[in-house]
Amino acid sequence: MIYTVRHVTQYDYATPVDLGTHMLHLQPRTLSWQRVLRTGLLCDPAPAAMRHATDCFGNAVSWLFLDTAHPRLVVTLEATVEVQSPASLTAAAPTPGWETVSRAAAEGGQAAYEAAEFLFDSPMAPALAAAGEYARASFPAGRPVLEALTDLNTRIGRDFAFRSGATTVHTTVAQVLAQRAGVCQDFSHVMIAGLRSLGLPARYVSGYIQTRPPPGQPRQRGCDQSHAWVACWLGAEHGWMHVDPTNGVLVRDEHVVLGWGRDFSDVSPLCGVILGGGKHSLKVSVDLEPERPDTGS
Repeated sequence: MIYTVRHVTQYDYATPVDLGTHMLHLQPRTLSWQRVLRTGLLCDPAPAAMRHATDCFGNAVSWLFLDTAHPRLVVTLEATVEVQSPASLTAAAPTPGWETVSRAAAEGGQAAYEAAEFLFDSPMAPALAAAGEYARASFPAGRPVLEALTDLNTRIGRDFAFRSGATTVHTTVAQVLAQRAGVCQDFSHVMIAGLRSLGLPARYVSGYIQTRPPPGQPRQRGCDQSHAWVACWLGAEHGWMHVDPTNGVLVRDEHVVLGWGRDFSDVSPLCGVILGGGKHSLKVSVDLEPERPDTGS
């Protein structure tokens, strides 16, 4: 599937910002199942300087430097991406017991060195005991790791209510577990915290998911949203499996990857430091449209 992506982030400030520097994780990642055909970043006002690099997780990252007074900042990603399904395994595929994977991750070494760093606590996804207790119901002794992972993925999709506005970027995993409601970022953090508590490497994946309008209704412009899900390491033989706890599904070709890290704070689409501005408002508009529409066949 080929998608066009347009992601617009707009900040309006009460008073002009004199100086600003911003870090962006807004360019889709090239992967074995995802090919970036075109990508571009636009900034209004035009930055005094823009620098591009790769962060420690292999994500594309950009820095903007603004040195003229501006009452508004608008950053736009425009990209074309070709996506296939990354799930080479089905939910019923044979995999080792989860304890075997946990031991391999703890031992590290050449086979697990890239996975081992995702075992540890991170600011927004600590290996919380309560998250581990919730996850453990899907991980009885000896259960194959993929079978346990998909069961946990299904349970989160069933047990937690998607409720926009129920949480903020500062809501903790403990609070989400208590209220059983939130958004995709929250459910991903809960799952990652639970997996890490069991000794399984897990990382936070930032991106987009294709939404479908009701039958007979046209797509609404700007109504799509950023999305988040989880990748769990299944051992050296099987690598990483991407699962979407918000929807209780394996990640398919309806998901577009921007990047990944330990939690949301590693791959926030836009963050920065400004001088001036006062109070501000934020508006985000996302369009993810297939160039070859899905006919359902």
